[in-house]
Amino acid sequence: MEPMTSTTLPGARSAAGGGRPGPLRRTLRDTIAPKVRQVADAAVTPLSIDDVLDHFHPLRGGSELRGRVVQVTPETPRSATVLIKPGRGWHGHVPGQFVRLGVDVDGVRLWRSYSLTHGPRPDGLISITVKMVPGGAVSTHLVRRVKPGTLVHLAPAEGDFVLPQPMPRKLLLVTAGSGITPVIGMLRNLFHKAEAPDVDIVLIHSALARAEVIFGREIRGYAEAGLLRLVELHTDTRGRLDVDELDQLVPDLAERPTYACGPVGLLDSLEEHHAARGLELFVERFRPVLLAEPGEGGTVTFAATGTDVEVAGDTAILDAAEDAGVLMPSGCRMGICMSCVLPLKEGTVRDLRNGELTHAVPGETHPDGVMVQTCITSAAGPCTFSH
Repeated sequence: MEPMTSTTLPGARSAAGGGRPGPLRRTLRDTIAPKVRQVADAAVTPLSIDDVLDHFHPLRGGSELRGRVVQVTPETPRSATVLIKPGRGWHGHVPGQFVRLGVDVDGVRLWRSYSLTHGPRPDGLISITVKMVPGGAVSTHLVRRVKPGTLVHLAPAEGDFVLPQPMPRKLLLVTAGSGITPVIGMLRNLFHKAEAPDVDIVLIHSALARAEVIFGREIRGYAEAGLLRLVELHTDTRGRLDVDELDQLVPDLAERPTYACGPVGLLDSLEEHHAARGLELFVERFRPVLLAEPGEGGTVTFAATGTDVEVAGDTAILDAAEDAGVLMPSGCRMGICMSCVLPLKEGTVRDLRNGELTHAVPGETHPDGVMVQTCITSAAGPCTFSH
Protein backbone atom coordinates (compact mmCIF):
# COMPACT_ATOMS: atom_id res chain seq x y z
CA MET A 1 0.00 0.00 0.00
CA GLU A 2 1.30 3.45 -0.89
CA PRO A 3 1.78 5.86 2.03
CA MET A 4 -0.99 8.37 2.46
CA THR A 5 -0.14 11.90 1.34
CA SER A 6 -1.97 15.21 1.35
CA THR A 7 -1.94 17.87 -1.33
CA THR A 8 -2.52 21.61 -0.85
CA LEU A 9 -3.48 23.69 -3.87
CA PRO A 10 -1.30 26.74 -4.64
CA GLY A 11 -2.33 29.69 -2.48
CA ALA A 12 -4.49 27.53 -0.20
CA ARG A 13 -3.96 27.05 3.53
CA SER A 14 -4.74 23.95 5.50
CA ALA A 15 -7.02 24.02 8.52
CA ALA A 16 -3.93 23.85 10.70
CA GLY A 17 -2.45 26.92 9.07
CA GLY A 18 -0.50 25.34 6.16
CA GLY A 19 3.05 26.01 5.08
CA ARG A 20 5.94 26.12 7.47
CA PRO A 21 5.12 26.50 11.16
CA GLY A 22 5.39 30.09 12.34
CA PRO A 23 7.60 31.26 15.20
CA LEU A 24 4.88 30.69 17.80
CA ARG A 25 4.18 27.12 16.62
CA ARG A 26 7.89 26.31 16.52
CA THR A 27 8.33 27.66 20.04
CA LEU A 28 5.40 25.60 21.33
CA ARG A 29 6.71 22.50 19.57
CA ASP A 30 10.26 22.91 20.84
CA THR A 31 9.26 23.64 24.44
CA ILE A 32 6.22 21.40 24.94
CA ALA A 33 7.36 18.26 23.11
CA PRO A 34 10.35 17.59 25.41
CA LYS A 35 8.12 18.07 28.48
CA VAL A 36 5.52 15.66 27.09
CA ARG A 37 8.29 13.14 26.53
CA GLN A 38 9.55 13.59 30.10
CA VAL A 39 6.05 12.89 31.43
CA ALA A 40 5.70 9.84 29.19
CA ASP A 41 9.10 8.49 30.25
CA ALA A 42 8.22 8.99 33.92
CA ALA A 43 4.94 7.13 33.45
CA VAL A 44 6.66 3.97 32.18
CA THR A 45 9.77 4.05 34.42
CA PRO A 46 12.08 2.09 34.56
CA LEU A 47 11.44 1.81 30.82
CA SER A 48 11.41 4.73 28.41
CA ILE A 49 8.64 5.65 25.99
CA ASP A 50 10.89 4.35 23.19
CA ASP A 51 10.86 0.93 24.85
CA VAL A 52 7.06 0.93 24.83
CA LEU A 53 6.88 2.06 21.20
CA ASP A 54 9.46 -0.56 20.21
CA HIS A 55 7.28 -3.24 21.79
CA PHE A 56 4.22 -2.34 19.72
CA HIS A 57 5.97 -1.06 16.57
CA PRO A 58 9.58 -2.33 16.50
CA LEU A 59 10.11 -1.48 12.83
CA ARG A 60 9.10 2.18 13.20
CA GLY A 61 11.23 4.97 11.79
CA GLY A 62 13.69 6.62 14.14
CA SER A 63 14.24 3.50 16.24
CA GLU A 64 17.21 1.14 16.19
CA LEU A 65 17.30 -0.58 12.80
CA ARG A 66 15.70 -4.00 13.05
CA GLY A 67 13.86 -6.47 10.89
CA ARG A 68 11.24 -9.16 11.29
CA VAL A 69 11.73 -12.66 9.90
CA VAL A 70 8.97 -13.35 7.38
CA GLN A 71 9.92 -16.79 6.06
CA VAL A 72 12.65 -19.43 6.29
CA THR A 73 13.08 -21.62 3.21
CA PRO A 74 15.49 -24.60 3.09
CA GLU A 75 17.87 -24.50 0.12
CA THR A 76 19.94 -27.63 0.81
CA PRO A 77 20.09 -29.99 3.82
CA ARG A 78 22.49 -27.53 5.48
CA SER A 79 21.41 -24.12 4.24
CA ALA A 80 18.32 -21.91 4.23
CA THR A 81 17.17 -18.55 2.92
CA VAL A 82 15.83 -16.14 5.54
CA LEU A 83 13.39 -13.52 4.24
CA ILE A 84 13.28 -10.36 6.37
CA LYS A 85 11.08 -7.28 6.47
CA PRO A 86 13.45 -4.42 7.42
CA GLY A 87 12.41 -1.40 9.45
CA ARG A 88 11.93 2.06 7.98
CA GLY A 89 15.57 2.94 8.53
CA TRP A 90 16.68 0.52 5.81
CA HIS A 91 17.96 2.46 2.79
CA GLY A 92 18.48 -0.35 0.30
CA HIS A 93 21.58 -1.94 -1.16
CA VAL A 94 23.48 -2.73 -4.33
CA PRO A 95 23.50 -6.42 -5.37
CA GLY A 96 26.68 -8.06 -4.09
CA GLN A 97 26.75 -6.13 -0.81
CA PHE A 98 26.33 -7.68 2.64
CA VAL A 99 24.37 -6.85 5.77
CA ARG A 100 25.45 -7.19 9.39
CA LEU A 101 22.74 -9.07 11.28
CA GLY A 102 22.42 -9.48 15.05
CA VAL A 103 20.49 -12.34 16.64
CA ASP A 104 19.99 -13.31 20.27
CA VAL A 105 21.20 -16.86 20.87
CA ASP A 106 20.83 -18.30 24.37
CA GLY A 107 20.64 -14.79 25.82
CA VAL A 108 23.71 -13.47 24.00
CA ARG A 109 23.45 -11.09 21.04
CA LEU A 110 25.76 -12.25 18.27
CA TRP A 111 26.49 -10.38 15.04
CA ARG A 112 27.42 -11.93 11.71
CA SER A 113 27.71 -10.61 8.16
CA TYR A 114 25.72 -12.20 5.31
CA SER A 115 25.49 -11.40 1.63
CA LEU A 116 22.14 -10.11 0.39
CA THR A 117 20.87 -12.67 -2.09
CA HIS A 118 18.66 -10.53 -4.29
CA GLY A 119 18.39 -7.21 -6.06
CA PRO A 120 15.91 -4.51 -4.99
CA ARG A 121 12.50 -6.16 -4.48
CA PRO A 122 9.11 -4.53 -5.14
CA ASP A 123 7.86 -5.72 -1.73
CA GLY A 124 10.83 -4.11 0.09
CA LEU A 125 11.89 -7.38 1.74
CA ILE A 126 15.51 -8.49 1.97
CA SER A 127 16.95 -11.99 2.02
CA ILE A 128 20.08 -13.73 3.19
CA THR A 129 21.07 -17.35 2.59
CA VAL A 130 22.92 -19.05 5.41
CA LYS A 131 25.01 -22.22 5.27
CA MET A 132 25.51 -24.03 8.57
CA VAL A 133 29.07 -23.89 9.87
CA PRO A 134 30.15 -26.80 12.12
CA GLY A 135 29.80 -25.47 15.65
CA GLY A 136 28.46 -22.14 14.35
CA ALA A 137 26.03 -20.72 16.90
CA VAL A 138 24.47 -18.13 14.58
CA SER A 139 24.36 -20.17 11.36
CA THR A 140 22.80 -23.15 13.18
CA HIS A 141 20.27 -20.87 14.85
CA LEU A 142 19.23 -19.25 11.57
CA VAL A 143 19.02 -22.49 9.57
CA ARG A 144 17.44 -24.74 12.21
CA ARG A 145 15.68 -22.68 14.86
CA VAL A 146 14.62 -19.18 13.83
CA LYS A 147 10.87 -18.80 13.21
CA PRO A 148 8.76 -16.27 11.28
CA GLY A 149 8.01 -13.28 13.48
CA THR A 150 11.44 -13.26 15.13
CA LEU A 151 13.02 -9.81 15.41
CA VAL A 152 16.63 -9.41 14.32
CA HIS A 153 18.98 -6.45 14.45
CA LEU A 154 20.33 -4.94 11.24
CA ALA A 155 23.03 -2.55 10.09
CA PRO A 156 23.07 -0.66 6.77
CA ALA A 157 24.30 -2.58 3.73
CA GLU A 158 28.06 -2.49 3.17
CA GLY A 159 30.67 -3.76 0.74
CA ASP A 160 32.18 -2.92 -2.64
CA PHE A 161 31.90 -6.38 -4.23
CA VAL A 162 29.49 -5.07 -6.85
CA LEU A 163 29.40 -5.19 -10.63
CA PRO A 164 30.82 -2.21 -12.53
CA GLN A 165 28.72 0.31 -14.40
CA PRO A 166 28.63 0.24 -17.33
CA MET A 167 28.78 -3.55 -17.52
CA PRO A 168 31.71 -5.18 -19.34
CA ARG A 169 31.05 -7.12 -22.54
CA LYS A 170 32.27 -10.36 -20.95
CA LEU A 171 32.35 -11.53 -17.33
CA LEU A 172 33.66 -14.53 -15.36
CA LEU A 173 32.16 -15.46 -11.99
CA VAL A 174 34.01 -18.03 -9.86
CA THR A 175 32.30 -19.27 -6.70
CA ALA A 176 32.46 -22.22 -4.32
CA GLY A 177 30.13 -23.35 -1.56
CA SER A 178 28.30 -20.43 0.05
CA GLY A 179 30.40 -18.08 -2.09
CA ILE A 180 27.50 -18.20 -4.55
CA THR A 181 25.41 -15.96 -2.24
CA PRO A 182 26.60 -12.48 -3.31
CA VAL A 183 26.75 -13.60 -6.94
CA ILE A 184 23.16 -14.89 -7.01
CA GLY A 185 22.04 -11.40 -5.99
CA MET A 186 23.93 -9.95 -8.95
CA LEU A 187 22.44 -12.49 -11.36
CA ARG A 188 18.88 -12.07 -10.12
CA ASN A 189 19.17 -8.33 -10.48
CA LEU A 190 20.54 -8.63 -14.04
CA PHE A 191 18.11 -11.24 -15.33
CA HIS A 192 14.93 -9.90 -13.75
CA LYS A 193 15.20 -6.51 -15.41
CA ALA A 194 12.83 -5.66 -18.25
CA GLU A 195 15.84 -5.57 -20.56
CA ALA A 196 18.67 -7.86 -19.43
CA PRO A 197 22.08 -6.42 -20.34
CA ASP A 198 23.92 -7.97 -23.27
CA VAL A 199 26.76 -9.58 -21.29
CA ASP A 200 28.52 -12.88 -22.02
CA ILE A 201 28.67 -14.48 -18.54
CA VAL A 202 30.51 -17.64 -17.52
CA LEU A 203 29.79 -18.99 -14.02
CA ILE A 204 32.13 -21.60 -12.55
CA HIS A 205 30.69 -23.01 -9.33
CA SER A 206 32.18 -25.71 -7.13
CA ALA A 207 30.38 -27.56 -4.32
CA LEU A 208 30.87 -30.71 -2.30
CA ALA A 209 28.13 -32.58 -4.20
CA ARG A 210 25.24 -31.87 -6.56
CA ALA A 211 22.77 -31.91 -3.65
CA GLU A 212 24.92 -29.31 -1.84
CA VAL A 213 24.73 -26.70 -4.61
CA ILE A 214 22.90 -23.73 -3.14
CA PHE A 215 20.48 -22.28 -5.74
CA GLY A 216 21.34 -25.27 -7.97
CA ARG A 217 18.01 -25.39 -9.76
CA GLU A 218 18.04 -21.64 -10.35
CA ILE A 219 21.53 -21.35 -11.83
CA ARG A 220 20.93 -24.42 -14.00
CA GLY A 221 17.76 -22.76 -15.22
CA TYR A 222 19.73 -19.64 -16.17
CA ALA A 223 22.10 -21.85 -18.17
CA GLU A 224 19.25 -23.69 -19.92
CA ALA A 225 17.70 -20.35 -20.86
CA GLY A 226 20.97 -19.25 -22.46
CA LEU A 227 21.54 -16.42 -19.96
CA LEU A 228 24.97 -17.73 -18.96
CA ARG A 229 27.36 -20.65 -19.45
CA LEU A 230 27.57 -22.78 -16.31
CA VAL A 231 30.51 -24.94 -15.33
CA GLU A 232 29.32 -26.91 -12.29
CA LEU A 233 31.96 -28.91 -10.42
CA HIS A 234 31.41 -31.42 -7.59
CA THR A 235 34.36 -32.19 -5.35
CA ASP A 236 33.00 -35.61 -4.32
CA THR A 237 33.48 -36.89 -7.88
CA ARG A 238 36.27 -34.81 -9.41
CA GLY A 239 38.10 -33.00 -6.60
CA ARG A 240 38.50 -29.28 -5.96
CA LEU A 241 38.77 -26.66 -8.66
CA ASP A 242 42.39 -26.19 -9.76
CA VAL A 243 42.91 -22.63 -10.98
CA ASP A 244 45.34 -23.93 -13.60
CA GLU A 245 42.27 -25.43 -15.31
CA LEU A 246 40.83 -21.99 -16.00
CA ASP A 247 42.60 -21.64 -19.34
CA GLN A 248 40.86 -24.81 -20.56
CA LEU A 249 37.50 -24.05 -18.97
CA VAL A 250 37.46 -20.43 -20.19
CA PRO A 251 39.63 -20.06 -23.34
CA ASP A 252 39.02 -16.28 -23.50
CA LEU A 253 39.91 -15.81 -19.81
CA ALA A 254 42.08 -12.77 -20.57
CA GLU A 255 39.04 -10.91 -21.95
CA ARG A 256 36.92 -11.36 -18.81
CA PRO A 257 37.09 -9.46 -15.52
CA THR A 258 36.80 -12.13 -12.79
CA TYR A 259 34.58 -11.82 -9.71
CA ALA A 260 35.20 -14.54 -7.14
CA CYS A 261 33.87 -15.56 -3.73
CA GLY A 262 34.54 -18.73 -1.80
CA PRO A 263 36.97 -20.44 0.58
CA VAL A 264 40.26 -18.79 1.44
CA GLY A 265 42.33 -21.38 -0.42
CA LEU A 266 40.49 -20.80 -3.69
CA LEU A 267 40.73 -17.02 -3.43
CA ASP A 268 44.42 -17.10 -2.56
CA SER A 269 45.11 -19.33 -5.57
CA LEU A 270 43.08 -17.08 -7.86
CA GLU A 271 44.92 -13.98 -6.68
CA GLU A 272 48.28 -15.61 -7.36
CA HIS A 273 47.12 -16.96 -10.74
CA HIS A 274 45.65 -13.67 -11.98
CA ALA A 275 48.49 -11.51 -10.65
CA ALA A 276 51.04 -13.61 -12.53
CA ARG A 277 49.11 -13.04 -15.77
CA GLY A 278 48.10 -9.42 -15.16
CA LEU A 279 44.39 -10.31 -15.18
CA GLU A 280 41.62 -8.31 -13.52
CA LEU A 281 40.23 -9.92 -10.34
CA PHE A 282 37.76 -8.81 -7.66
CA VAL A 283 37.25 -11.00 -4.59
CA GLU A 284 34.85 -11.12 -1.66
CA ARG A 285 36.18 -12.76 1.48
CA PHE A 286 34.01 -13.92 4.35
CA ARG A 287 37.03 -14.00 6.67
CA PRO A 288 40.23 -11.95 6.88
CA VAL A 289 43.44 -13.30 5.41
CA LEU A 290 45.35 -14.74 8.37
CA LEU A 291 48.99 -14.97 7.41
CA ALA A 292 50.83 -14.99 10.71
CA GLU A 293 52.09 -18.18 12.30
CA PRO A 294 50.12 -18.99 15.46
CA GLY A 295 51.87 -17.80 18.60
CA GLU A 296 51.24 -18.50 22.22
CA GLY A 297 47.74 -17.89 23.48
CA GLY A 298 46.77 -16.71 26.90
CA THR A 299 44.06 -15.82 29.37
CA VAL A 300 41.94 -12.78 28.51
CA THR A 301 40.27 -11.07 31.45
CA PHE A 302 37.25 -8.82 30.92
CA ALA A 303 37.55 -6.47 33.87
CA ALA A 304 33.96 -5.21 33.98
CA THR A 305 32.60 -8.69 34.71
CA GLY A 306 35.71 -10.42 36.01
CA THR A 307 35.33 -13.09 33.33
CA ASP A 308 38.42 -15.06 32.26
CA VAL A 309 38.56 -16.66 28.80
CA GLU A 310 41.29 -18.97 27.52
CA VAL A 311 42.26 -17.97 23.96
CA ALA A 312 44.37 -20.22 21.73
CA GLY A 313 47.16 -18.60 19.74
CA ASP A 314 45.36 -19.17 16.41
CA THR A 315 41.92 -17.99 17.57
CA ALA A 316 40.52 -14.47 17.52
CA ILE A 317 39.65 -13.01 20.90
CA LEU A 318 36.18 -12.18 19.59
CA ASP A 319 35.43 -15.81 18.66
CA ALA A 320 36.79 -17.26 21.89
CA ALA A 321 34.90 -14.75 24.03
CA GLU A 322 31.59 -15.37 22.24
CA ASP A 323 32.06 -19.13 22.60
CA ALA A 324 32.46 -18.53 26.34
CA GLY A 325 29.21 -16.54 26.48
CA VAL A 326 30.68 -13.04 26.69
CA LEU A 327 28.55 -10.36 25.00
CA MET A 328 30.96 -8.78 22.51
CA PRO A 329 30.57 -5.92 20.02
CA SER A 330 31.22 -7.09 16.47
CA GLY A 331 30.56 -6.30 12.85
CA CYS A 332 32.25 -7.48 9.68
CA ARG A 333 34.61 -9.86 11.57
CA MET A 334 37.27 -9.07 8.97
CA GLY A 335 39.14 -6.15 10.50
CA ILE A 336 37.38 -3.54 8.37
CA CYS A 337 34.41 -1.94 10.11
CA MET A 338 36.00 -1.30 13.56
CA SER A 339 32.79 -2.34 15.36
CA CYS A 340 34.66 -4.89 17.52
CA VAL A 341 37.25 -2.47 18.95
CA LEU A 342 37.82 -2.69 22.71
CA PRO A 343 40.40 -1.02 25.00
CA LEU A 344 43.29 -3.30 26.02
CA LYS A 345 44.30 -2.19 29.52
CA GLU A 346 47.20 -4.54 30.14
CA GLY A 347 49.07 -7.27 28.29
CA THR A 348 49.92 -8.15 24.70
CA VAL A 349 47.87 -9.26 21.70
CA ARG A 350 48.95 -10.54 18.29
CA ASP A 351 47.50 -9.51 14.91
CA LEU A 352 46.52 -12.77 13.19
CA ARG A 353 47.10 -11.24 9.75
CA ASN A 354 50.74 -10.23 10.13
CA GLY A 355 51.95 -11.31 13.58
CA GLU A 356 52.38 -7.72 14.80
CA LEU A 357 52.26 -7.36 18.59
CA THR A 358 50.35 -4.63 20.46
CA HIS A 359 51.26 -3.92 24.09
CA ALA A 360 49.45 -2.12 26.88
CA VAL A 361 51.46 -1.28 29.99
CA PRO A 362 49.75 0.45 32.94
CA GLY A 363 51.48 3.74 33.66
CA GLU A 364 53.14 3.86 30.24
CA THR A 365 50.42 3.57 27.60
CA HIS A 366 47.25 5.67 27.56
CA PRO A 367 45.25 5.35 30.80
CA ASP A 368 42.12 4.52 28.80
CA GLY A 369 43.90 1.57 27.21
CA VAL A 370 45.04 0.73 23.68
CA MET A 371 42.22 0.19 21.19
CA VAL A 372 42.29 -3.32 19.69
CA GLN A 373 40.27 -5.05 16.96
CA THR A 374 39.24 -8.25 18.67
CA CYS A 375 38.13 -9.98 15.47
CA ILE A 376 41.65 -10.19 14.04
CA THR A 377 43.80 -10.39 17.18
CA SER A 378 44.65 -13.20 19.55
CA ALA A 379 46.12 -13.23 23.03
CA ALA A 380 49.90 -13.33 23.32
CA GLY A 381 50.01 -14.11 27.00
CA PRO A 382 47.67 -12.86 29.74
CA CYS A 383 45.86 -9.61 28.97
CA THR A 384 43.01 -7.53 30.32
CA PHE A 385 40.24 -5.58 28.54
CA SER A 386 38.02 -3.02 30.26
CA HIS A 387 34.83 -4.61 28.99
